[in-house]
Amino acid sequence: MINNNLLVKFAELAVKIGANVQKDQYVFVNATTETKELTREIVRQAYLAGAKKVLVNWSDDFVTNYNYLYQTEQTLAEIPVWHIDKYKEFVNQGGCAITVVSPASGLNNEVDPKKLQTFNMAIRKNLTFYYDHMMGSKAQWTIVAAPNKIWAKKVFPNMDEDKAVETLWDAILTASRVTEENNPIHDWEKHNERILKHNQILNNYNFDTLHFKNSIGTDISIKLVENHIWAGGGEHTPDGTMFNPNIPTEENFTMPHKYGVNGKVVASKPLEYQDKLIEDFWFEFKDGKVVNYDARVNKDILENLLKFDEGSSYLGEIALISYDSPISNSGILFYNTLFDENASCHMALGRAYTINVQKGTEMSLDELKAIGYNHSMSHSDFMFGTSDLQVTGTTKNGKTVVIFKDGNFVI
Repeated sequence: MINNNLLVKFAELAVKIGANVQKDQYVFVNATTETKELTREIVRQAYLAGAKKVLVNWSDDFVTNYNYLYQTEQTLAEIPVWHIDKYKEFVNQGGCAITVVSPASGLNNEVDPKKLQTFNMAIRKNLTFYYDHMMGSKAQWTIVAAPNKIWAKKVFPNMDEDKAVETLWDAILTASRVTEENNPIHDWEKHNERILKHNQILNNYNFDTLHFKNSIGTDISIKLVENHIWAGGGEHTPDGTMFNPNIPTEENFTMPHKYGVNGKVVASKPLEYQDKLIEDFWFEFKDGKVVNYDARVNKDILENLLKFDEGSSYLGEIALISYDSPISNSGILFYNTLFDENASCHMALGRAYTINVQKGTEMSLDELKAIGYNHSMSHSDFMFGTSDLQVTGTTKNGKTVVIFKDGNFVI
């Protein structure tokens, strides 16, 4: 369990560094019933930071599971107007969002994948305006995590439930840079500075292409869009308000050209999608598109991911993370992208971030597509970094630069 001092520190971190709640701002908190202690403290800290109104959007994984099991596919595709209006009100009020995740891994194993796909597609389609708003950094948002017994037992199967939950809390807090002794706000300010330094180095090189190779089979070339921007750590809204979308985070990421990816990439960690674990999988790309793929476990779920929409079989993100990093060094597989993506270099199939190209947040969709932006209703990260990953960049004038050697940054 977590003591009150750490709970307060973590909640304050989510409010002040994560969402950076502003005075008289509306705050929208997405949380599950498994995270009520942390969520309550986040609400309190948001008001202490000056929030005008804090609205909590509660969900319950067991109730959601019953909805999937017993509703028809047609009913799952029907998104109530009041649900859509809730998100419209958030956007119209200029609010910021804090999401507290606590996955109940495996709970939906008996659910027909078609039902999950139908519901997810309906949500994405009806809330496109909201995802455009958030992924374009037009409002502050952040994601933090809290454990539950199901998740904890999946991560630590050999422990009893209480010990597993306690150990997972320790792992989450350590990865999030929250300890009894430190000042998390101060440490995150320093951490953001370190990530920004790497962004600046990468942006100064202005690479045309990146080449990735390792011993497990990855050998892939990725062209970057013209005027791309490396981001990571803190981001800014149009009015200059800084926020941290993910706690924890270790990545420097940018936008690949939709049609400029060629070669094979082999995943180094499992991927959880539609509450199913996809294991030992790979993709082969030609002119940007996945043309071949396989998985030892749950290949049909991988196929669902790729066929979500036209853009879900193209890349929207490439992220660099040193293998020698806190989450990687912990040796823990969290079975959750928020953590596992920050243990490894990763790519994302689906939508690109408009912040990753100059003036991208001001461009129309047609203008973005013209420069190689990938548009999709999905965004699915998968990990491919290893201890022997080599990354080489080629600049516009043909100069080659070693970026990673033996899995780590060398620039």
